[in-house]
Amino acid sequence: MRKVKKLFTLLTALYMSLMLPVQVMAAVDLNTKYEVDTNKIQGWPQAADIASDTGILMDADTGTVLFDKGGDQQRYPASITKIMTLLVAVENSSMDEQVTFTETGVRNVTADSSNINSKIGEVMTMQDCLHALIIQSANDAAAQIAEHVGGTEQNFIDMMNQRAAQIGCTNTHFINSSGLPDENHYSSAKDMALIFREGLKNEAFRSVIGDADYTIQPTNMTSDKRVFHTHHPMFAPESDIYYQGCIGGKTGFTNLAAHTLVTAVEQNGTTYIAVVMHGVELSTCCLDSKALFDYGFKNFTKTAVDGGSVILPNGMDVNTLTTKSESNNGKVDTVYYVGDHQVGNSTVDEPAATPTPEAAVSETAGQTAASGTTGNTSDESAGTDNSSDSGTSSGEVSRNSKNTQDTRSTTAGEEGETKGIPALRKILLMAMAVMVLILIALLAALGRKERKHRR
Repeated sequence: MRKVKKLFTLLTALYMSLMLPVQVMAAVDLNTKYEVDTNKIQGWPQAADIASDTGILMDADTGTVLFDKGGDQQRYPASITKIMTLLVAVENSSMDEQVTFTETGVRNVTADSSNINSKIGEVMTMQDCLHALIIQSANDAAAQIAEHVGGTEQNFIDMMNQRAAQIGCTNTHFINSSGLPDENHYSSAKDMALIFREGLKNEAFRSVIGDADYTIQPTNMTSDKRVFHTHHPMFAPESDIYYQGCIGGKTGFTNLAAHTLVTAVEQNGTTYIAVVMHGVELSTCCLDSKALFDYGFKNFTKTAVDGGSVILPNGMDVNTLTTKSESNNGKVDTVYYVGDHQVGNSTVDEPAATPTPEAAVSETAGQTAASGTTGNTSDESAGTDNSSDSGTSSGEVSRNSKNTQDTRSTTAGEEGETKGIPALRKILLMAMAVMVLILIALLAALGRKERKHRR
């Protein structure tokens, strides 16, 4: 009995171990080098390589990818993670909410972690925390925002991953809200561009990301102001690498991730998003991003189509594009391609249904009747001037009316006869079938009777 119990316990333990979820370690390969995939598109402007491991240039309006070097390859994002933290926070809170710092946030106040030296019990507005998150890259603010919005830090992280999946990210998994190093915390250049693109649709997100300077006023725990200025060289007007039209972005760095950078630039109604990952230096990432923006603005043009727009290489005719359309809730969604590369989309109302022939006949009959009424009215009006003519006209009208009625009756009779013929044929055929069956039955009975009689 003991052996049986022991065996049962062993099998149960084995079953439970197999059923436990296995955490898959991210296969982030930092050694592989990638080509510029968009250079392989026929008719596409050729772009120079960049120094960063991976990079992408995306149109914010259509989602068109203009430049792609390993855009789907996983890399460690470092602090550009905070772009997703910002998006989830603004979608689930208001700027005037009061955030009280707890041990969750304050534990990140260390010498080797970016922070705003927050204190347990210190109260700031959500607006203050979000600007500290983006401009100062404060890890204590990131953790406290997560706990405040999600109820727990882990719940907020789950919200980040769920939102990433909704946006269409396929190579992203977040472990924390700050971007601190973890082998299972990764993303890709394309996914980060998609996240930033989604953020630009939100006014609160644009407001925070678009501030190069911000001041947190004295709080309940400190009498000093906290003054922040952007760390993004392409967004700082005084920088030698400042890019005209830059509307914001985020820097990132850890030893494992190296330098990462997300930037958005708007010029002449077109907004491009550049993401570069695993760069040697921040300046390298900036120069790579500058090269991508120059490439995009010099070689592509946004062209309007019915219900949307496309991004095309200069000189390419929109009529040469291939399209794929599908109906959805009364709308027709169309995607435009150069070869198999998506370059834009549009949405228009589905065309109204074409009137049926019966409706057209009814409309014609109505018009004929109205015409006849008008004709009679004219005849009667003419009769006011000449009584004899009026009598003649009235007689003719009466005779015509009678003839018309006779014709309609005849036609109706013919139609009735025509409709009746198929029905009569059906009845006759059914009667004949019954008679044949009866005849067969009688013959069979007679056959049996004759055989019996012979015996």
